[in-house]
Amino acid sequence: MNPAETDELARAAEIEAIKQVVATIQHAQRNELVEEFVDLFRADAIWTTSGGKRLFGRDEISAFTRQVLPGGMQGLTVTFDVVHVLFIRSDVAAVKVRQLYATTSGQPSADEGEGTPLFVMSKEDGQWRLVACQNTGVVDP
Repeated sequence: MNPAETDELARAAEIEAIKQVVATIQHAQRNELVEEFVDLFRADAIWTTSGGKRLFGRDEISAFTRQVLPGGMQGLTVTFDVVHVLFIRSDVAAVKVRQLYATTSGQPSADEGEGTPLFVMSKEDGQWRLVACQNTGVVDP
């Protein structure tokens, strides 16, 4: 195997690991698992909610999530799909995600609709972590 093929395989493995983090976000939100969600963030992470609320650090992210997530998915389901990964460095990536809300019967949610989060992630101690995130709603999908 030549070096280019090795690099390509390594990059594919990193993208798969990043997709697993996004899948964990989906699982945590669908099942309203606050700790599972909060554990994905670095201690000094920044999160801006879809409503524009800025949260600094895992403690603020945790406090906010404890207020909104339990009961927040009642009658809803959410799907997260990674649509693009830009490696800023080999251990830092900007990850664009498509977020779709639907009713539990599978119909698109008129209230929640679609989101287009951006997750900046860093790989630390072999694990990808959320560092700086912006959750933006799509006004006209």
